[in-house]
Amino acid sequence: ATLERLQTAVAAQGLGVVTRANAQNGAHSLGVSIPGNQVWGIFGPKYAVRMLKASVEAGFEAPVRLYIVEAAGGKVTVSYVKPSVVFAPYANADLDAMARELDAAFARIAAAIQ
Repeated sequence: ATLERLQTAVAAQGLGVVTRANAQNGAHSLGVSIPGNQVWGIFGPKYAVRMLKASVEAGFEAPVRLYIVEAAGGKVTVSYVKPSVVFAPYANADLDAMARELDAAFARIAAAIQ
């Protein structure tokens, strides 16, 4: 249910899940059971166009990742590095403006599981 709420929250921000890695499935392939553990890469076409217009080199940073972990008692946490931190090394005003918008979007996504 939490992953569905996150998926809905991502879409509500005009973003999409671009990549998805599931450590739980990987561990299962080794015969090991671990709590839910996923990494989602989140981004959107309108941000990709803006990012690449500002800096082709910054394309290395997309998609921005969400780390989703199931803790004791079924509680789920979502963590991420703020996009403003991810794109800061490029020292580009257009990237900085885009990243601030993404900071707000990622905060709303993370709040969806509260």
